[in-house]
Amino acid sequence: MLTVKETALPGVLIIEPDVFQDTRGYFMETYHRGKYADNGLKQTFVQDNISYSQRGALRGLHYQHPHAQGKLVQAVRGRIFDVAVDIRRGSSTFGRWTGEYLSDRNNRQLFVPGGFAHGFCVVSEDALVMYKCTDLYAPECEGGVLWSDPDIGIDWPVAEPLLSEKDARYPYLRDIPPATLPPLADHL
Repeated sequence: MLTVKETALPGVLIIEPDVFQDTRGYFMETYHRGKYADNGLKQTFVQDNISYSQRGALRGLHYQHPHAQGKLVQAVRGRIFDVAVDIRRGSSTFGRWTGEYLSDRNNRQLFVPGGFAHGFCVVSEDALVMYKCTDLYAPECEGGVLWSDPDIGIDWPVAEPLLSEKDARYPYLRDIPPATLPPLADHL
């Protein structure tokens, strides 16, 4: 039975899909529109992505505005620490974060709605991460928040992550002009 749990941030959800195990291994539905909709996840997904990363790699914190992407994230190999940060203007939880370990052993998924910045770091030897998106990638709408923003204070399990040049140059959330951040009204 599909289990959906709320996190400290409204709309960010931990999902535990059905896993059917026997002596051969296991079978799991990673997404079933009807079952997810019955559990409150009625979003339409339009793009699937796969990311392969080495131990210590940190990707994020990314967002799009406009054309926000809600993401359904799952580690299909390895283990990651997956993070969502509320960046919605006017939100009572603006600047707060939540994180969850996702792995090929716990089979959990994290749903990160539009209006949140998203990132993850790899804590296993490597990781293969699959995620579904509610909108197409739009490079002209891409933005980011520095992974180590002290005002957010994410407790990353990696002290010196491997970063892309772009991710290493993102600004602090307080330095992003508010008008360029997604408004709460667009993501309720």
